[in-house]
Amino acid sequence: MPTMADVARSAGVSVATVSHVLNDTRPVLPHTRQAVLDAIDELGYTPNTLARSLVTSRTRSIGLAVSAISNPFFTDILQGVEAGALEHGYSLLIADPHDDPEHELKVVQLLHERRVDGMIVAPSADPRGLLAYLGRHAVPTVLLDRVVDSPAAGVPGFDQVCADGAEPTALLVTHLAGLGHRRIALVAGLPGLSTTSERITGYRHGLAAAGFPYDERLVVHGDSESAGAERATAALLSLAVPPTALVTANNAMTIGALRALRDRGLSVPDDIALCCFDDFAWADLFSPRLTAISQPSREIGARAVDLLLERLAARDRPARTVRLGCAFVHRTSCGCPDRPGHSGQPAQPTQSLQPLQSVRPVKGSVS
Repeated sequence: MPTMADVARSAGVSVATVSHVLNDTRPVLPHTRQAVLDAIDELGYTPNTLARSLVTSRTRSIGLAVSAISNPFFTDILQGVEAGALEHGYSLLIADPHDDPEHELKVVQLLHERRVDGMIVAPSADPRGLLAYLGRHAVPTVLLDRVVDSPAAGVPGFDQVCADGAEPTALLVTHLAGLGHRRIALVAGLPGLSTTSERITGYRHGLAAAGFPYDERLVVHGDSESAGAERATAALLSLAVPPTALVTANNAMTIGALRALRDRGLSVPDDIALCCFDDFAWADLFSPRLTAISQPSREIGARAVDLLLERLAARDRPARTVRLGCAFVHRTSCGCPDRPGHSGQPAQPTQSLQPLQSVRPVKGSVS
């Protein structure tokens, strides 16, 4: 097996120079760097990652803790994280906290014990233990998808990246209102998650923009999963005056809502209109095709890696929250007629809250 000394001899440089190229510990002239890389490729040299970590105190690994890895949204985020990590020479260690605060703390502790350089975490509905641990051990961390607005006393702020949740939900409501619906219900996510709170806020803003009162009976919690949404939707349909339109707050809950509607023999959109937060690969294959908010999931994952690497390079810089824009993908489950040749793909951004007649992305922001 070739050694670092073999690479140095082949490239005509010192062993120290080879080490600097491998570890990025000192600038190396471009032609020298290329000579080292060519020698590595020619000899088939593989760096000893464990030995290198002992020298540099870096493992070039990132811990990723996200719940429901089987969820297409988090699967896409994972792909974005993986692509960004590999691009910068980092490996991933992945754990599923199951949206349980105790399990969340346990898996984060395990990742930390594996000496990851930093973590990307989608926090649970009660992340106090998680944040206290990360702050106490000064673990470079980016919070993903679910933001924490006010860190606990003595806990530092964390870099965060997520999509906007309120305005896109408001757009769904105003679109349905523009189609004549007056009783618009929301199947919301797990209580305590920032995504759930933001989408309820957006729902209420959409009602207010349409001039409708808020009726708490029309907001039910599907707990961010299919079975919960099926039960919640059944409860809505049992009201004395059931809704004529539904907004579901994530893709798993959309599936549960559709099951409940099927069990009641109801047709979308003839009997009840449906719009959903979270687009997914087969949303365009349903009949009718699902009108949806599309989140930039892969971009969220890639941006989380960027933020983490920036944090590793500058530990003392102020924490940042990055919000990325979503897109309203106009299809037919809302009750609008199909348009031949229309692909249902995002167009240009806008911040309008008016009822929509075309695909309309929503701007994000950075704070």
